[in-house]
Amino acid sequence: MALTVDDQQLDALFTALSDSTRRDILTRLGTGEATVKELAEPYAMSMQAVSQHIRVLERSGLISRGRHRQTRPCRLEPAALLTALSWIEESRRTWSDRMDRLETRLAELQEGADA
Repeated sequence: MALTVDDQQLDALFTALSDSTRRDILTRLGTGEATVKELAEPYAMSMQAVSQHIRVLERSGLISRGRHRQTRPCRLEPAALLTALSWIEESRRTWSDRMDRLETRLAELQEGADA
């Protein structure tokens, strides 16, 4: 089964969000732009490791990098989260409907057994 663009985007988003360091970076960027060096400060890891996390976040569309003089600050792209949010909400509705139908069916079976 071929993946659609939406599937590929969701895979990239959920892969990016699956790591606590990347979620921490997103939380930090929620307060404003930051350089890779600033983002690396709280972690006991190499700049290369932090840069790899940044690349995963960029590929997912969750962050972007601009240019400001000699630096390339990272910024949060919250619109990318809408894709994930939309998928989660659609799944929630689907499962809620299924559970409602199951509950109705079980009630019908119980009524039949009580008769």
